[in-house]
Amino acid sequence: MTNLDKLVRPNIREYLSCTNARTEQPTGQSRQIMLDANENPYNKPFNRYPSDSQEELKTQLAKLKGVTDNEIFLSNGSTEAIDMCYRIFCQPRVDNVVAIEPTCGLYRQFAAFNDVEYRPVLLDHDFQLDAIRLLKTCDRHTKLIWLCSPNTPNGNLLDTVEVEKALKTFNGIVIIDEAYSDFSRQQPFRERLAEFPNMIVLNTFSKAWANAAIRLGVTYAQEAVIDLFNKVKYPYNINQLTQEQAVNALKHRYDIEDWIKILLLERQRMMKAFESLACCEQVYPSDANFFLARMKDAQGVYDYLTEKGIVVHNCFKEPLCNNCLRITIGSKAENAEILGILRYYKPTK
Repeated sequence: MTNLDKLVRPNIREYLSCTNARTEQPTGQSRQIMLDANENPYNKPFNRYPSDSQEELKTQLAKLKGVTDNEIFLSNGSTEAIDMCYRIFCQPRVDNVVAIEPTCGLYRQFAAFNDVEYRPVLLDHDFQLDAIRLLKTCDRHTKLIWLCSPNTPNGNLLDTVEVEKALKTFNGIVIIDEAYSDFSRQQPFRERLAEFPNMIVLNTFSKAWANAAIRLGVTYAQEAVIDLFNKVKYPYNINQLTQEQAVNALKHRYDIEDWIKILLLERQRMMKAFESLACCEQVYPSDANFFLARMKDAQGVYDYLTEKGIVVHNCFKEPLCNNCLRITIGSKAENAEILGILRYYKPTK
């Protein structure tokens, strides 16, 4: 990998070199009177700004995930971390990023917001990555490569060997979005941080951890990269209520494991049931909490389900996803309802 400092945007690098952010804390005192942040003394505990370092949450998360506190960055959802990757590394109208296609639309969206060229590289018909094709799309101004594994909307894992090729060959930052990795049995790249100084791994509390409402994303990387995120982030970016709920969720991780087991069984049942539906042509393999189904008339099925109060993701306009719907695994009752409705579906055409 190119020297990390050279990958950072020039204006960000210049700014960080002349700042020395620090947090003033009185030491050696049992009682602390904090009068430095213009806070209101009433309405405790909500009158105080939350912990900016999120130490308790990071410590608990590090123990569970097998990393150190200094290899974790917490964000306001994964969206904040995605945006920060552009803000830290990509100079607008100069640099570019390369991404697989189809994949999560946020990578393209934030490239547009940050005025950075976005170069998509089509996966093969099995939704697999060709690292050589991906790397040929890069040039000296390519700062980031975006990979999502398990990928969305198709749900399969990217070939580990191909991902490793990208990590070992590319001179910039490779970002692997593992939002759905808890639903897979494959070793996550998060556990291989020591091997790849140019790797950033994204995760979230929204999927397996069933805490989408608290908007908490997690970024894993080597300490030098995480240090950049901490210096550029908004102050107090994770509110106190989110931190408390996340700590509470980590205390109930065995409940999470039970939920995952149930969802995996339901995924298997739903995929098999969809294969038998008259309106379905193909069900693709999945390592996520959803699966991709090619329908005979995706728009017709989508409209029919919507009329019945059931919303699925219509991705038939995305590359390689002609006539496809992405079906998220719901509760047993929800899954039974959608199957019951679709068994009676008759095309209007």
